[in-house]
Amino acid sequence: MKTEKEKMLAGELYNATDPQLVAERRRCRLLLKQFNDSTDEQVALRRDLLRQLIGPQGAGLWIEPPFYCDYGSNISVGDGVYFNFDCVILDVAAVTIGDDVLCGPKVQIYTATHPMAWAERASGLEFAKPIAIGSHVWIGGGAILCPGVTVGDRSVIGAGSVVTRDVPPDVFFAGNPGRVIHSLDAAERLQRP
Repeated sequence: MKTEKEKMLAGELYNATDPQLVAERRRCRLLLKQFNDSTDEQVALRRDLLRQLIGPQGAGLWIEPPFYCDYGSNISVGDGVYFNFDCVILDVAAVTIGDDVLCGPKVQIYTATHPMAWAERASGLEFAKPIAIGSHVWIGGGAILCPGVTVGDRSVIGAGSVVTRDVPPDVFFAGNPGRVIHSLDAAERLQRP
């Protein structure tokens, strides 16, 4: 028989009030409190807290506080990942982020979801769908990534967009609900400020 955590990570219906899951979320919140209360002069402390909080991570992860997540351990990031102020990751399922990803302020990444049928939802059970973000992606401020989406390499998500479906590589994707606005040509993909 599977534990509630095993069900959660497998994308099955699970009970979020399970004592193990409650304890893991509490640990995460305590680490987040320390991280979010740290000052700009406490860079070493922030890096140590991120090592304890976030799952596998490449070099150069930088997150501006405040930052919020459910578990932290279900997030994996590549090299050179940056999150601006006030980002939220509900990492009930895996959140995989490639190299050199930039997230503007208030970006929200949600793997958690609930059943559509009211009776099932009223039972208190929930589930999650993993999110994957490729390398060299830029996510504009206030964008929301919904459960189960994949963002392709080198794509740009416009500020305030709601991503409800997969984003192909090398596109500018924006709107609510989001859609491909145009493909990024070679010059845009290589453009430097």
